[in-house]
Amino acid sequence: MDEPQSARMRLRALEAVTDSSLRELDVDKLFEVLLWQVRDLFEVDTATVLLTDVTGEQLVPTATCGLEEEVFQGVRIPVGAGFAGQVAQRRTPVQINRVDESTVVNPLLWQRGLHSLLGVPMIAQGDLTGVLHIGSIVTRRFSDEDIALLQLFADRLAMAAHVDRSHSLRAAASVLQDSLLPGLLPATEEWGMAGRYVPGTDSGVGGDWYDVFHLPGGRIGLVIGDVVGNGLSAAIVMGRLRSALRAYALEFIDPAEVLGKLDRKASHFENHHMATVAYTVIDTANGRMDLALAGHLPPVLAVPGQPSAFVDAPVGPPIGYNLAVTGRQGISVDMPAGALVALYTDGLVERRGLDLDERLEMLRDAVAAVPAEAACVRIMAALVGDQPSPDDVALLTIRHNPVSG
Repeated sequence: MDEPQSARMRLRALEAVTDSSLRELDVDKLFEVLLWQVRDLFEVDTATVLLTDVTGEQLVPTATCGLEEEVFQGVRIPVGAGFAGQVAQRRTPVQINRVDESTVVNPLLWQRGLHSLLGVPMIAQGDLTGVLHIGSIVTRRFSDEDIALLQLFADRLAMAAHVDRSHSLRAAASVLQDSLLPGLLPATEEWGMAGRYVPGTDSGVGGDWYDVFHLPGGRIGLVIGDVVGNGLSAAIVMGRLRSALRAYALEFIDPAEVLGKLDRKASHFENHHMATVAYTVIDTANGRMDLALAGHLPPVLAVPGQPSAFVDAPVGPPIGYNLAVTGRQGISVDMPAGALVALYTDGLVERRGLDLDERLEMLRDAVAAVPAEAACVRIMAALVGDQPSPDDVALLTIRHNPVSG
């Protein structure tokens, strides 16, 4: 390529990726427009974007110009495998002049008649978002200039994909979180309940949750937990743990045994995640509360005529990684008429630069033997006030209401 032609290509590429009208397009249309321009500018037969999946372990063909069947047929390319997988794993440009089962994973590429491929990584904010590759049915050698210009397009596509995915993941996590939090709590005349969930300003929607459900024999199950991490992946794990705990709660009476079963499930199926959980079962017939803690901060109990206090319960290891090799323990506590218990996640009490013990003392002082909703109001006013929490906050209160008249 002579210098005037090379200069023209650089100019066209710069004009394409900096076109202000692209800001008005949704991500699908932007991909379509830029891929058409890529195919035209490089005079190739195909231009394709493969994006990483949620796990980051596979590439998914998402947009193409000239290789539509790859998108329509739901191909998945493992990172590290074949041509595109190597581009993703190395995070460097790769070109090949032999397209067959020895160099690519997807047979559609050689069935299309491609002989030469050039691929470059799509990276935004330091994260791999995918791979952009172009293909030619005639053998050709792509120059360093070609690689640099294709990388320019890849960077623009990567940023668009990163922004779109961030918005989509936050929206999906928020919807999932809302769908899994209980609506109206199953309060009765004798047992009042209230709850709060506020996503963190730093983490966004994460893995905090609370749950309340009726159990056989006039019992009430209460759960509060926190999956380590944030975003959609934490919310998905949270949903699976929530469903599993409900199932175990129907089969086993002892909260410690339920958490043991949950730990076994999580350690096997969610082996890259960890969670703290507090599970309480209230026997409404005798006003007893059975409690087990898996790495979770103890609840606060307020009994009329007594100072509020943290429940002195054994704190076992968190859920996950088979940490509770010696089993789990629980405790039983009386909840006389008028008593209230408050369960919470660490986002309520932990603040950067503030002493945790002092914050816990503020919580203890805020918990009082008042109606459940009034207790939530008091606690949130004292611990959150008018300052947003950087981490998720979940709070659950239940009160053994005094019998009237």
